[in-house]
Amino acid sequence: MSPRNIEKDQKLRDERQRQILEAAMHVIARRGLPATKIADIASTAGISVGNVYKYFRSKDDIFKALVESGQQEYREFVEHALHLEGSSYDKLYWYTENWLSYRNGWAITVILQYARTSEAVPEHVTQAVSARFIDNLRPMAEMIAEGQAEGVIKNGGSLELALIYVSMMEGLILHNIPGIHEIAMLTPDKMLALLLK
Repeated sequence: MSPRNIEKDQKLRDERQRQILEAAMHVIARRGLPATKIADIASTAGISVGNVYKYFRSKDDIFKALVESGQQEYREFVEHALHLEGSSYDKLYWYTENWLSYRNGWAITVILQYARTSEAVPEHVTQAVSARFIDNLRPMAEMIAEGQAEGVIKNGGSLELALIYVSMMEGLILHNIPGIHEIAMLTPDKMLALLLK
């Protein structure tokens, strides 16, 4: 097989895995892990059950990959905000505005909360999710520390303030699930007022 075909096959495989994980995210977020069947995921992804098993050995493997990819997706999002040009307020504004309207934000939040709190999730997965959660607070803490140095953000531990702010955002995004828009009037400036001096 030529290198070009190997590369094409890998690209196709990666795309199929993303398709399965995207479907799994929405099914599991709405039904919960115990009530979700591989057939539900396959149907939502528009592929056969057998095709799902070509990429994942079990529903647990799908869930583990889902929480890892969800946390990686969030990390890339918050790192993007951290490295934007502008003041800390500009970066936090971008983060807030875009996270409240992030297409998969609600589903990622539901999945990660489930992974951290459910007894149905293996302990090693729960511990890994919690460790990545703390690590994923660091870019937000950096933005807050920048704002403190600029004199615009309240004093206090930047990691603690990051935890409070991110937790608030997680709670709010759950009121903005597709089809259940309960927070249409919230704006980034209203949210950021909680951090400002």
